[in-house]
Amino acid sequence: MVTGLLFNIQKFSLHDGPGIRTVVFFNGCPLSCRWCANPESRQGDLSILKALSPDAGEYTVDQVLEICLQDQPFYEESGGGVTLSGGEVLAQGSFAAALLRALKERKIHSVLETSGFAPPEIFDECAGAADLLLFDIKHYDSRRHAEGTGVPTELIHRNLRSALAMGKQILPRIPVIPGFNDAPEDAEGFSRLFQDMGLKEVQILPFHQFGKKKYEMLKSPYALRDIPQLHTEDLEAFRQIFLDHRIDCFF
Repeated sequence: MVTGLLFNIQKFSLHDGPGIRTVVFFNGCPLSCRWCANPESRQGDLSILKALSPDAGEYTVDQVLEICLQDQPFYEESGGGVTLSGGEVLAQGSFAAALLRALKERKIHSVLETSGFAPPEIFDECAGAADLLLFDIKHYDSRRHAEGTGVPTELIHRNLRSALAMGKQILPRIPVIPGFNDAPEDAEGFSRLFQDMGLKEVQILPFHQFGKKKYEMLKSPYALRDIPQLHTEDLEAFRQIFLDHRIDCFF
């Protein structure tokens, strides 16, 4: 029986896809983003995970479904469903694919939130089973992407193009990080990439410090601990560059 290691299950979320949703947080991630808001997702110690969330643990697909189905009336009324997040969901590809298939069988809308960094066969299987992809694009330049996340962009871009070829519904999202990808030339670079791929919209996510206390609890170093948060008004000029390229850009 396939099982997955989760570090949280969050009900009544309104920010991870349409409608009211249950968000299932997968443990593990092959990236090492310096700004990661969920540093516990890189912890392998279950006792540490449980100290941060009582829902952390090893689950079967049926156990996750049982929790998610408790709120099915709310999904139906609001057009919501279940979102798989992380960490990186595709780091546990077999479990993710099985859960996505089970949600589809029960006609529950599914969202896959991903960095896109996964072997093509895993990405294609999971993307094919999801209803919507929230695809985080952290940089358009492979070298800069590797500096900030520990991995280059080639595999990510391959998988994004594959999802587009499948005709999947995709919302690209950019976490805008001070000093990493927040300059006007970065908005220009992202715009060129999206135009080349035929992407017509993007959501920008201003840098926040919601994960700062987690680093303190984990006694882990946090490179961006003293960086001020960004607000929507700080990024209006950044957003306008996308609009000038006829790419719908919103917060």
